[in-house]
Amino acid sequence: MPLPKPPATRAALLSAADYESQSAPKTSRRAQKAAEPTSKLLDLHDDRAETAVAKAVPKPAAAPVSAPLARTPAPSGLPVKAPAAYPIAPAPAAKPKTSLGGARKRARSGGPAKLFVLDTNVLLHDPMSMFRFEEHDVYLPMITLEELDNHKKGMTEVARNARQVSRDLDGLATEGSLDPVAGIPLSKTGHREAGGKLFFQTQFLDAKAPSGLPQGKADNQILAVVQALREHHEGRDVVLVSKDINMRVKARALGLPAEDYFNDKTLDDGDLLYTGVLALPADFWEKHGKTMESWNQGGFTFYRIVGPLVPTLMINQFVYLETPGAAPLYARVTEITGKSAVLKTLKDYTHAKNSVWGITARNREQNFALNLLMDPEVDFLTLTGTAGTGKTLATLPCGLAQVMDERRYSEIIVTRVT
Repeated sequence: MPLPKPPATRAALLSAADYESQSAPKTSRRAQKAAEPTSKLLDLHDDRAETAVAKAVPKPAAAPVSAPLARTPAPSGLPVKAPAAYPIAPAPAAKPKTSLGGARKRARSGGPAKLFVLDTNVLLHDPMSMFRFEEHDVYLPMITLEELDNHKKGMTEVARNARQVSRDLDGLATEGSLDPVAGIPLSKTGHREAGGKLFFQTQFLDAKAPSGLPQGKADNQILAVVQALREHHEGRDVVLVSKDINMRVKARALGLPAEDYFNDKTLDDGDLLYTGVLALPADFWEKHGKTMESWNQGGFTFYRIVGPLVPTLMINQFVYLETPGAAPLYARVTEITGKSAVLKTLKDYTHAKNSVWGITARNREQNFALNLLMDPEVDFLTLTGTAGTGKTLATLPCGLAQVMDERRYSEIIVTRVT
């Protein structure tokens, strides 16, 4: 669109007709110039134009007040086309608020939500497990609550988890309905990721343990509850969640769906993690023995190796070679320079004389961990492993030894993420 002519005087606004004349086709613009009167139109804000309008046009009667769309140019001998009023775009309609909880997830998954019956060991393993089932519902049998009450005393990890679960259940049940039909929204306490509901066993279920199983055992009572819920909720998936392998085996033997609890895992492919350990090939000494340099320093033996193995090594990585009938080799990579690497033998923490506050390594990996934990040159260390592999048991005595005995550090900070 070509630009209109500039205004003749300062602080003067261009008329809408100037814009229309510039945007019209050339033929129409020429015709309009021919039809223009000899007297030029006065500017919209010119005082003379306002005076001429006041003298020529009588004052009209009062009209309803409306929002002005645009100023009209001064009248002249020929009628001037009034500028078109630009329509005001309507304000966009506010989008309806959508919940980030279970409604969206339920629509994504499709079908009715599942009903997960939690075993007591799931709650004791992860006290936040109730809120990790997304849009699905959670059912707690009465025997589960009784077992939680039996585990809440003490200072152990299990006791702390049991008390936390009890506090969460109390927050959910406060001022809430325990109606077995309505349930309690799990997002009530602020856990927006939980879109399902919590159901307690508040009514008697005709739940009888299968014949041949003791009636008074807690596991068998939970199995009976799962069986009764499947009969009561036909067409809906009722799944038992348990960390007990035998419990899951018994459930599947009875035709009941059972699953393990894996929601506390942050990685699905744990095998892809860096292990920090490399097994040396069986012919390591034959390939590297001729070009290898070795020396003793500070009670440790050092080996400098070259060859295709060097590019695969990393600093502080452990290497080992266990050959039947020969002394094993356990070493750590301490230096990589070009095409050569230096290996340093380890301190044997499996022996009682090298114990740290009475703790000795039970296996090869614990020995590797203790060597790194007791090394002042290592500033940051991460240990990964399943529960019961000795991560905390190895870390705490090393920290106590370096704070209390060696005075290397001033304090120990212990945090736990649940």
